[in-house]
Amino acid sequence: MGAMGMMDWSAASASNAYFDTLKLCNDRRRQSDSWKTQEPGSNEFVSALAAGMKAKLIVEVASSVSPSTIALAAAAKHTGGRLVCIVPEPVLDESKKVIKDSGLKDLVEFRTGDPSELLSNYENIDFSLVDCKNDEYTRLLQLLDVNPIKSVVVANNLVGERKGLGGHMEVKEERVVVRSTKHPIGKGMEVTMIGKNREIGKGDWGGRKEEEKC
Repeated sequence: MGAMGMMDWSAASASNAYFDTLKLCNDRRRQSDSWKTQEPGSNEFVSALAAGMKAKLIVEVASSVSPSTIALAAAAKHTGGRLVCIVPEPVLDESKKVIKDSGLKDLVEFRTGDPSELLSNYENIDFSLVDCKNDEYTRLLQLLDVNPIKSVVVANNLVGERKGLGGHMEVKEERVVVRSTKHPIGKGMEVTMIGKNREIGKGDWGGRKEEEKC
């Protein structure tokens, strides 16, 4: 976890969130055929990352409740934080049921409506995940008001020609480093780390990095 040293990394929280997510997602796969096609690994990674960096405000923009929602809620459990999950109205009831059945109801705040309008309600987001199945995902990524001291943005489901932030993101404060790394896990994932420390993300992430200094 050399890349995380600058982020006041909690190895214990990361490990606990990882194994919680593994168990919860496996339990869900046994109950639902639709979840059996979900590729394992990426969700545990996301949960460990959010928990390890001690994220308090976590925001997800999703097309429906998914393993990533459970993963982020599990992370919030270990950081004392909360997950705001923005989903379409038609999937709200199902999403609430899945989270309740997983024992994570008190950790998730569901919101429905236009994500581009709802995101303006949240400032200094510590950890965010945007499902890039949404046709407006590029705009949504840029609308995130991230914590300039330390934060992470995950662009998930980058299939085909879809691209994430690529190291480019507007941050309010000056002299902030933005570093993006693509990961060959799940269905295509980019992790962007934002922070004041120049050493941000310089560990081995096993992916291609792109960087911008704001």
